[in-house]
Amino acid sequence: MKAYLDNNATTRMAPEVLEAMMPFLTGKYGNPSSFHSFGSEVMDAVERARESVAALIGAERDEIFFTSGGTESDNTALRGACAINPLRPGLVVTDVEHPAVLRTAEMMESEGTPVRFAPSLKDGSLDLDTLFGMITEEVGLVSVMTANNETGAVYPVREIAEVARSRGVLVHTDAVQAAGKIVIDVGDTGVDLLSLSAHKFHGPKGVGVLFVRRGLQLPPLITGGHQEGGMRAGTYNAAGIAGMGKAAELAQEHLSGGPEHMMELSSRLERGILDSCPGSRVVAADVSRLPNTVTVLFRGVESEAVMTLLDMEGICVSSGSACSTGESSPSHVLTAMGIGPRDAGTAIRFSLSRYTAGSEVDCLLEVLPGMIDKLRKISPYAD
Repeated sequence: MKAYLDNNATTRMAPEVLEAMMPFLTGKYGNPSSFHSFGSEVMDAVERARESVAALIGAERDEIFFTSGGTESDNTALRGACAINPLRPGLVVTDVEHPAVLRTAEMMESEGTPVRFAPSLKDGSLDLDTLFGMITEEVGLVSVMTANNETGAVYPVREIAEVARSRGVLVHTDAVQAAGKIVIDVGDTGVDLLSLSAHKFHGPKGVGVLFVRRGLQLPPLITGGHQEGGMRAGTYNAAGIAGMGKAAELAQEHLSGGPEHMMELSSRLERGILDSCPGSRVVAADVSRLPNTVTVLFRGVESEAVMTLLDMEGICVSSGSACSTGESSPSHVLTAMGIGPRDAGTAIRFSLSRYTAGSEVDCLLEVLPGMIDKLRKISPYAD
């Protein structure tokens, strides 16, 4: 592999994270829930990790609940919050949410939950006037992602939370794609629930977190044992949790130094593509975006053909969400922005990380223009 530019799908595990996990994959194999010291020392590591994740998002340690990942956290938040008050069972989500939220909302709607889908605007921002109008007396939860996984657009969660909470409505944000890339502070944004996934910020796969604001009692999604104060049953994934804790520490260190590295490389990549590939267009170019994400429409060129040729060159990119790979329909995010099926089918997402090297961007820019030119010459859809 010459260049990995698909970091919104997953990130490489930091070496320090693997080192933090290894003791719990080898000698320290005790069950954290056991009474004896061999288990309790593992529980100590779980609690240290809880403190580290809490620090990353400005939370208290008792507001952090470990899960298997972002999807479980989202499901727990949506189903739990809408079940709290039978007089306010309604749910509002945006039409550009990750499938973990969008499909869950659709399933809940089929089960009888009143669900409203707030629209997006053509520039990639949210139609806030319509969204605010949807927050009525029957609504119990509003769920808006912190940043979009396909376009990188960053949404005004704080403003939305202020309006929702003034109307007595809980607020959840899926911050999976934002963690480690921009500063997150639950105290500042005012959200009640927040989802994270370790593998998006150089931690292990299979472990995540749901932040639940102190005083809010959610019914559990998974029942059984007493783990996580009864919020989430099941034996602790001690190695994964320790890894997530270390990843959170490293992410906080990175953010304290600023995202200049990713921003510089993203700008270089974006300028290079626009200058060398006429007819290309950056999606959500005029709104606030994550410092690592650039999604481009290559008019007249099918994204699968581009991805195939880049893959042959050892360059990894995506056409959108990894969780939607294999679907034949256009991206729901691009469709929500008013981008037609033909243009949506030309989208390529380039996503960087703090480990991305300038040579990887240079490698892409060296081969991509020729590929686009070649494909346009043989494409029946080229203008």
